[in-house]
Formats: sequence, structure tokens, C-alpha cells
Amino acid sequence: MANTTSAKKATRKIARRTIVNKSRRTQMRGAVRTVEEAIKKGDREAALQAMSHAEPQLMRAAQRNIVHKNTASRKVSRLAHQIAKLAK
Repeated sequence: MANTTSAKKATRKIARRTIVNKSRRTQMRGAVRTVEEAIKKGDREAALQAMSHAEPQLMRAAQRNIVHKNTASRKVSRLAHQIAKLAK
């Protein structure tokens, strides 16, 4: 348990940030899930539409340290590759 005033304040700040970060992570995962579902159905247009929404969410999450920057880039790259395979 925190003893000093500054440590108590830090725990309050961490709790507030955790709530915000959980919300952002959930939104990001939902956006990625819609892309993956469209790919699974084979609907390229829907996948492209969902990807245009998911990519900024992933990169924003990386910018805000919710996920690592390389993780976000890898996810975007793999999704883009799967969408490109649908065109064939």
C-alpha cells in the first residue's frame, strides 16, 4: 500500500489511465476483429473498408503505448497481406 502522498496520487493516476487504456484496447481489438471476419468471409470490399478504420486505431494505440509499435505494424502488415490475397 502506498505511504507517501505522491505515491497515493500515482496510484490514483494509474487507475484512471488503466480504465482509458482498457477502453482503447477494446476498440482496437474490435476494429481488427471486423477486418479478420471480412477476410474470413472472403469479402474484399468489406475488408478494405474495415482496414481503413482499423489501421489508424492500431497505430494510435502504438503511439499511446497501449501496444508496442512493432506489434501494431506487424498486425497491419499481416492484415494487408491477407486482404491482398483476396484479390487473386
